[in-house]
Amino acid sequence: MPDEQQRITVLLVDDEENILRALKRLLMDEDFDVETAESGEAGLEKLQSLENVGLIVSDQRMPGMNGAEFLGRSQEFAPNAQRILLTGYSDINATIEAINKGGASRYLSKPWDDDELTQVIRDAVALYLQGEEKRRLNDIINQQKRELEEWNVSLKKRLLQSSATIREQSQAIKSLDDKNPMTLIHRAFDGFFEIMGDRNAAHARTVSTLVTDVARKMGLDAETVAAFRLAALLHDAGKFGCLPAGMNKHPEEMSESESAEYRQHPLRGEDMFRQVEELAAALPLIRSHHEAYDGSGFPDGLSGESIPLGARLIAIADHIEKCARSVEHNRADYALMSARFRGGTLLDPMLIARFQGITKVVYFEGKKSGSLSDVEVGPHELIPGMVLARDVESGSGVLLMQRGSVLDLAGVTLIRIHYRKNPPSHGIFVQIVGD
Repeated sequence: MPDEQQRITVLLVDDEENILRALKRLLMDEDFDVETAESGEAGLEKLQSLENVGLIVSDQRMPGMNGAEFLGRSQEFAPNAQRILLTGYSDINATIEAINKGGASRYLSKPWDDDELTQVIRDAVALYLQGEEKRRLNDIINQQKRELEEWNVSLKKRLLQSSATIREQSQAIKSLDDKNPMTLIHRAFDGFFEIMGDRNAAHARTVSTLVTDVARKMGLDAETVAAFRLAALLHDAGKFGCLPAGMNKHPEEMSESESAEYRQHPLRGEDMFRQVEELAAALPLIRSHHEAYDGSGFPDGLSGESIPLGARLIAIADHIEKCARSVEHNRADYALMSARFRGGTLLDPMLIARFQGITKVVYFEGKKSGSLSDVEVGPHELIPGMVLARDVESGSGVLLMQRGSVLDLAGVTLIRIHYRKNPPSHGIFVQIVGD
């Protein structure tokens, strides 16, 4: 249906000014606007500037351009308008021409009956509105059809990518000797985590999946892939000795004692498996998975490429999985965006892009690429560079930052302080653009 704020326009064309005045008086109380023109040529010129013309009423006998010719040419400027021909002569040929060539849907003879003419015009406007509504619904259906087709194409690509990933993983596994001790150990621990079934077990298995896929696509040899795969599965095993309350908090929310305990889990994990000779290649990766690319991590303060490659991959996968799990939708896009913002500080910026394909598969939601949306995150998940999707207010309604603002370190600090002192009932909404 046309915009409710835009009224329908009815154009009246007749070379007799008194007839136009009579028609305008007749229609003055109707719920549409009335425009007039005193010739076919003037009518065509006026149509070029009018909008939402729903009906054109034209006299047949006019100097120069007659009604049938005018109605025919008017279709160029108002193709969807209804058309009515007024004639004071019994000219059947002109009427036929107006219907066949001019697109007229009705003709009336002069002199007309006021009530009949008014009703005919009302019916014609109603018919135009019905046509506009039908066209609007068809446009919606066609748009939805195009979106569905695009979604189906995307889904097929994702399914093909998933199938390829599964096939490649199967081939990689088959390339390993089934009697290889590392393979057997991985199967044992994978089964253990599957039985556990809690969030930590799901985290470990997902991180292992992400790292394995990336390592394999990097062309690493089967033995290295197996070591990375197992290290990723066991990277948080040292947490099993931590108190549950401290283990799952955000690091910035931990007390000093909880933080000290948390920072020990990479060392504890290394110690747990030190006596297992077959896990020797995985131990440095377990120890170093919390080292930061800029040297601010733990336990050894390693930086850049001095951090083992497998540990750098585990760090990215660990970050992606935690971010994806922290939001309800747009998981892949949010996790990848957050990882990119951490590139060069926490994470190796050269490796992050390698996780895009597998992340989209693991957290597939059927989103169109390039679509703009938002996610709700906690104050500790904010990173400089993120764009606010909604205004940020304190618990008492004080505006802290406006939507569209790009967060810098000062903005992140401001929001965290207010959310700690006077938190609202919801998180912060940040902007996400689908890859």
